[in-house]
Amino acid sequence: MKNAIISIWNFYVEGFRNMTWGRQLWWLILLKVIILFAVLRAFFFTPVLSGKSEEERSEYIGEQLVETQNGVRE
Repeated sequence: MKNAIISIWNFYVEGFRNMTWGRQLWWLILLKVIILFAVLRAFFFTPVLSGKSEEERSEYIGEQLVETQNGVRE
């Protein structure tokens, strides 16, 4: 079992070492993922509770929990 894991690890390490365009492509993929998550977070996952007082936050969360429990969502 240990030899199989070491063989697989060595296979991937050698494969990445011998790539010519591989490193640039992985950096490009990483950059795209970071940009994608930044854009998604900025436009689609805005903080719902920002700018609310503690009382408003607790009331909102309580309403959401009750609606979820009853199966009613807006």
